[in-house]
Amino acid sequence: MSLILTFLGNQAHINSVLALASAKSLAAKGAKVLLVSTVSDFSLLALLDIVPSTTPTTLEDNLFSVHLSTTSILEKQWEEVKNLEKKYLQSPVLQAIYGQELPVLPGMDDALILSAIREYDNSAEYDVIVYVGSGDIRTIRLFAMPEAISGYARRFKAVIADSDIGKLVIPLLQPILGNIFSGSWNWDSISQNSSGAANDFLEKAISAVSDPQRVRAYLVTSKETGSIKQAKYLWGNAQLAGLTVAGVFVNEPSSVQNSLAEFLPLPINQVSVGENLSALVESLPDFRQSVNVPKPLEIDEVNSNIKVFLPGFQKKEVKLTQQGDMITLEAGDLRRNISLPPSLKGRSVSGAKFQEGYLIISL
Repeated sequence: MSLILTFLGNQAHINSVLALASAKSLAAKGAKVLLVSTVSDFSLLALLDIVPSTTPTTLEDNLFSVHLSTTSILEKQWEEVKNLEKKYLQSPVLQAIYGQELPVLPGMDDALILSAIREYDNSAEYDVIVYVGSGDIRTIRLFAMPEAISGYARRFKAVIADSDIGKLVIPLLQPILGNIFSGSWNWDSISQNSSGAANDFLEKAISAVSDPQRVRAYLVTSKETGSIKQAKYLWGNAQLAGLTVAGVFVNEPSSVQNSLAEFLPLPINQVSVGENLSALVESLPDFRQSVNVPKPLEIDEVNSNIKVFLPGFQKKEVKLTQQGDMITLEAGDLRRNISLPPSLKGRSVSGAKFQEGYLIISL
């Protein structure tokens, strides 16, 4: 398993420089590092001054780079779908349809990128994966995708299963999907803590994103007021998505000391992202060190409450709803579904309050 790092901020070039510098720093310390970006990230491509490759290429000792093409990933996945169809159906209907003909729909590109990162992580070839994304809410949505899919699947499972079409179709789907997943898949596996393949994939992804020793985001800001506000906004959204923010990088921070206190208790790193990349590499911390920062979500079963760390938000900006044993939080550009553990099932929300950056939900 790899440590996965990404950077959040409104200045793409600075994010790219920090990503490259962090990758070089870790590689110099002996870690095997993969620098991942999309082919549309012109800022990083300019820094590397190389021809983008959709397979990992060596930049220097311990440092490798890959530029993801969502169309190439889609073509590969499509061929796998066609192979499955050919294996399980006597008369395949997809063989004449080619991956090159398929459009990459909005949202699909993020899913494809996340799938590619997962494959590199599972390969066990790299100690660290540094992902250079857009650095905005879209990057946060990418890492929040497993939790969102799992939450909606659990919510709609009962609705679909109880519907007339669900009663008709589900008995037909079970044996087909059971064959594809070697008998380990069933409808309940995506909605319960079972050993089903679908649920297992989602739970592992959710567990990785919420583990600060596995996935970490770092805020990037400058001395400008607007940049600081944007960083705080991204911090709150990342916490809502369950993505750990492990620190802040402030570029040219000499005049923003008072504003920096708003990011506590995060570690604050003052850097100078200029022309001297070597000096920046030397100034960076060791990203492999353990971090002690507020957890995005804590469920206290003894005291019957849920604590969600939401810096940058006020109570009036948060919408809280409950449907059965699922609580939904909406704030900023994201929503999060929280399933109650077995000991709290059947409980209803009795109140909510903000306290020291936490939204505390009482049951």
